[in-house]
Amino acid sequence: MRQLVTVAGRATSLQVLTLIAVIAGHPTSARAHVKWFCAFDVAGQPQSLENVLCPDFEQLTGIALAVLLAGCFLERSILGHALTRALDRVTSVIQSNTEILLRATCGFFFVAIWTLGDIIMTPELKTSAPYVPWLQLVVAAGLIWRRTLAVSALGIVALYGIAIQRYGIFHLMDYPIFLGIAAFFALTSFQRKLFGTRPLDVVRWAAAITLMWASIEKWAYPEWTFPLFATHPSMSMNFDIAFFMRAAGVVEFTLAFALLWSPLVRRSAAIILAGIFFSAIPEFGKLDAIGHSAIIAVLIVIAADNAPAGARSRLFQPMLAPMGYAVSLVAFLTLYYVAHMALFNTDVF
Repeated sequence: MRQLVTVAGRATSLQVLTLIAVIAGHPTSARAHVKWFCAFDVAGQPQSLENVLCPDFEQLTGIALAVLLAGCFLERSILGHALTRALDRVTSVIQSNTEILLRATCGFFFVAIWTLGDIIMTPELKTSAPYVPWLQLVVAAGLIWRRTLAVSALGIVALYGIAIQRYGIFHLMDYPIFLGIAAFFALTSFQRKLFGTRPLDVVRWAAAITLMWASIEKWAYPEWTFPLFATHPSMSMNFDIAFFMRAAGVVEFTLAFALLWSPLVRRSAAIILAGIFFSAIPEFGKLDAIGHSAIIAVLIVIAADNAPAGARSRLFQPMLAPMGYAVSLVAFLTLYYVAHMALFNTDVF
């Protein structure tokens, strides 16, 4: 699979910025999990890095960096402080009920997939093992009481291990969010922190890693999503499909990275991501609603979390954002392609 036709050379910076803004609020394949709706081959040949790291990719990431940097400076302004106070008022109920929200939503999620009976946590991870649905029901039951949250956490880790045995570690790198949720429940059950890190921060990092990894697939395997464009032609908004997929990946990676940054930036990113997930539900239906319910709940509690940066505030200086973004982008691209080459003997260059 070689060069894809793009319109990057003809797109102005304003057009690109407009596309990024529209993708961030449009119910498109930017957030429909393509593995649930289309054929895919995790071991297949990905787009070469030469094709991924093209001029339009550089333009897209440059504009995304500028938007991220603007958000960092806005947070430190009078307007940023006002927005933070307003957000605190709006989300005060969620702030005081974070644990209940996550327990209730994950309980719904595991009961829903228990009724399906033939999947391991997500729709494309199929199983015929009769004990898996009942293990998922045990996970749901354990979420009723705080004392048994650790049992649910252990059950989630066991399900993740079963999925790795069946589908391999590379495929399961799509879903470290489940390990983050398991850690949240275990730490909450024992009222502990993980090396000084709050349970909510652990699941926030897991969500960010999950979404940054998923964004790489939009660049490595844009063709997986092409059938969705055939059935939902309005999704591309008349942009070239290959260019649109690159932009969708940049939006997702940037918002996911922002979940790791300073309070207002991460809360804003969580709100946008939750809105994108919600907006995709009418387009893709019940399967999408159930499959993404847990991560939507995680994003909502991140949006409500008003914990200050505290002693770490120096790490979140605005001018460090481009460096952190660049390091993260290089790290995830390198890890994805090197791991794929090592595990599947593919040519990534």
